[in-house]
Amino acid sequence: MPAAISQDNFGQTKDGRCVTRYTLSSSSGRLVVRILDYGGIITEINVPDRNGKVSDINLGLDDMADYETKSPYFGALIGRVANRIAGGRFVLDGQTYQLFINNGPNSLHGGRIGFDKYTSPDGEENYPGELTTTVRYRVSDDDELWITYEATTTKPTPVNLTNHAYFNLAGHEAGTLDDSVVTIAADTFTVVDENSIPTGEIRPVEGTEWDLRKPVRLGDRLLQVPGGRGFDHNFCLTGGSSREPKFAARVEHPPSGRFMECKTTEPGLQFYTGVNLNVPGAKGGAVIKSLEPSA
Repeated sequence: MPAAISQDNFGQTKDGRCVTRYTLSSSSGRLVVRILDYGGIITEINVPDRNGKVSDINLGLDDMADYETKSPYFGALIGRVANRIAGGRFVLDGQTYQLFINNGPNSLHGGRIGFDKYTSPDGEENYPGELTTTVRYRVSDDDELWITYEATTTKPTPVNLTNHAYFNLAGHEAGTLDDSVVTIAADTFTVVDENSIPTGEIRPVEGTEWDLRKPVRLGDRLLQVPGGRGFDHNFCLTGGSSREPKFAARVEHPPSGRFMECKTTEPGLQFYTGVNLNVPGAKGGAVIKSLEPSA
């Protein structure tokens, strides 16, 4: 059957805006993805295991009220700048810009409001220039989900867009990542301070807990990372940037046979395992919680 798209109503925002949910199905029917027109949020990614049992591998919430009040960026488009800006401050063309602080002493994922619109006005969150963004989602005949980003601006401005989907290849309700196996093609990683800001040091992974060049079961490694809470680190990919997408990382779940690979032209990859995550009433009543800090 051909690839298909349909839509239905996902409810309303607290200010009365109707939210549409789009369902994209691949031609084989093996991949079904659901996306909102509110922040471009991916609410579901349904794929079968090796025995044909379908599970939703995308963490999320049940309704609009939850997405507005307790979502830790589940599945959302992130911008203008993904990750943290130290002190919420940057200098561009000799001018200093002070952003909203929403993560300790830093600005995280675009600030207080974040990137839930396709046009970000000049001065929003104190970023310069009007930024117009187009994001396209599609599923391929090879059961792939593709996301492409385009942005134009009226003034020079920082832009670093991403989608903040959380994955558990065992299924969103499975509980832990222990049986997932990860490989990252990186010989070095970026050292961060107590506020997760890079110190400027780039350290070899050799002999450290950050050495993921060969497949590592996460249940055997997460508690070993200093602090005992898992990963929230940038890995410097071997060979740096490239013209064509190259292999960066692979996560597989041997019990189900599901796997995901990441290719990129960029020089780094942020690996995040849900540090500081605490959502007691997630989709279907699932409890999503990060590891407790080690003593």
